[in-house]
Amino acid sequence: MIYPIYTYGQPVLRKVAEPIDASYPDLKNIIENMFETLYHSDGIGLAAPQIGLSIRLIVIDLAPVSESKAELRDFKKVLINAEISERSGEETKDEEGCLSLPGIHETVPRKDKIVIRYCDENFVEHTETYEGYTARVIQHEYDHIDGHMFIDHISPIRRQLIKGKLLAITKGTVRCNYKIKPVK
Repeated sequence: MIYPIYTYGQPVLRKVAEPIDASYPDLKNIIENMFETLYHSDGIGLAAPQIGLSIRLIVIDLAPVSESKAELRDFKKVLINAEISERSGEETKDEEGCLSLPGIHETVPRKDKIVIRYCDENFVEHTETYEGYTARVIQHEYDHIDGHMFIDHISPIRRQLIKGKLLAITKGTVRCNYKIKPVK
């Protein structure tokens, strides 16, 4: 099942998501449907708040970018109850987009290295270190489960310049090639 993507202005995108346990109802199907939604939307990461669920669940599949970054071909993860414990390294700037902000791409500063603790889909706990592009993607998705969006990291001037696009998203007048759930 393909979920509609909740877009900018939806309150669920600004809530700190709740942790879950293995008894969360229909979790296996939610994860499968999130991956299906991700693929249908041509994304590389999706957090549960983006489908209207305020839970700490993220899916990532970097295969679509492996043509230019071959080392990412097999990076496919489910992150449950993720907590970033460390952000370090250089601050790098790179362009980001988001399924919840269709048509908006901005240069975002992020730390180049993270340490993250999470449970996989079987609730096995992992602590891992990521750098570079992978760290950026994880931080982007992690923002969603903490009630943030990438536009929170851009300058006030840049935010002012995209104000019209943000308004179009909240009105539901933005066009994209996947199902969205705009604010009503």
